[in-house]
Amino acid sequence: MMRDILIATHNPDKLKELEELVNPLKLRLYFLRELPGFYPTEEDQETLQKNAMKKALEAAKYSGLITLADDTGLFIEALNEAPGIMSARFAGNSCSYSDNRQKVLRLLQNIQNRKAYFKTAVALSAPDGIIAVTEGRLEGEITTEERGNNGFGYDSIFAVNGKTYAEMNADEKNRLSHRALAIKSLIPILQKIINN
Repeated sequence: MMRDILIATHNPDKLKELEELVNPLKLRLYFLRELPGFYPTEEDQETLQKNAMKKALEAAKYSGLITLADDTGLFIEALNEAPGIMSARFAGNSCSYSDNRQKVLRLLQNIQNRKAYFKTAVALSAPDGIIAVTEGRLEGEITTEERGNNGFGYDSIFAVNGKTYAEMNADEKNRLSHRALAIKSLIPILQKIINN
């Protein structure tokens, strides 16, 4: 049986990645662009989990569909865990991916400690409430310069075992990424929903 699921993101890069991660399941996917009149959720919560839950619940109530939403942050040890929940807007409200990366590299100039981790919280919600929240976390380090041409966001400066996300192809990244780990934890719950 095919089940309808809404993916609640306006970010086309994130959407593509989420689509690939849930692709093996029997899901008919819907997207926010198919909901005229739905305004993006204000991400004003103090944790990734709460932002993901708020996004999923608002879109589920509006659409009437079971909805999947995520929130992701890059946490850098030497910057006291910044940018954290402000990762998308680290260099300002209308900043680009490149602006954010350049700010990180500038702040870490001449700093030896490059330890960082990416964390994703994924929420699944029905119109009447949250079904599940899962998390994925991956340790890595910030490079001293951008490397690679794939991916988006901070991918060209976040390295795992010496290789940045942007130096990996989509399959490699989707085997180990923070978002992949969060979705893997959610898959058994999605399968139960499909089978009911």
